[in-house]
Amino acid sequence: MHKYLEETTLLDGTHPQLVELVRARGWKDLQPYDAIGAIYDFVRNEIQFGYNASDDLPASAVLTDGYGQCNTKGTLLMALLRSIGVPCRFHGFTIDKKLQRGAVTGIPYLLAPRSIIHSWVEVFYDGKWVNLEGFILDASYLDGVRCLFPDVEGEFCAYGIGTLDIQSPPVEWKGTDTYIQKTGINHDYGIFDSPDAFYAKHGANLSGLRRILYAYAVRHLMNATVARIRKGSTSRARLRPHVGHA
Repeated sequence: MHKYLEETTLLDGTHPQLVELVRARGWKDLQPYDAIGAIYDFVRNEIQFGYNASDDLPASAVLTDGYGQCNTKGTLLMALLRSIGVPCRFHGFTIDKKLQRGAVTGIPYLLAPRSIIHSWVEVFYDGKWVNLEGFILDASYLDGVRCLFPDVEGEFCAYGIGTLDIQSPPVEWKGTDTYIQKTGINHDYGIFDSPDAFYAKHGANLSGLRRILYAYAVRHLMNATVARIRKGSTSRARLRPHVGHA
């Protein structure tokens, strides 16, 4: 299990910001179930869903941003778990970009690759590996989407969500698998010791000019859309619905 506890360039658990966060929250003093749950809930809800400058950011940068998506929030989750002695590893995938419809619109959607790099975290708990993906979307964003589609039940694949049950997706930590984008997966890259190892082999979602445009312009449009959706829980902002399979 040693390799699943190691610090890496991206999993920079000894960065002063992460060390202070762990100390202030008292996570090292909790039993494993409660510690995993507390860190999971922090990454899920206190780090809001949003789009960072790139996928391959260190955990400390994600914490500074205060928001993230599947890959960046996963990096932060892994760094925090390893810093308290909980083994975890990276599982890489791609998702069909149709899962992002509604959350990503217009030019940003056109620029996005057909298959988008996706990942979840596998944590070793109670003698087995548990898949954690449900941390990607904060509760207020998920409520905002449900507010836009109050009459929709069952399967839903859009707005950054890919689940068999939009009204009750398995996103809460209960010691078992959690998912929120699983039904959008279209390719499985397998398991890696760390996000660093995955990106070294497969790269990030964008490169070259597209990466520059995304970092400095496009992602801000995407984050503005996400903010409007999140406010839909009170303002009921209307966006074109896309419901169904990816």
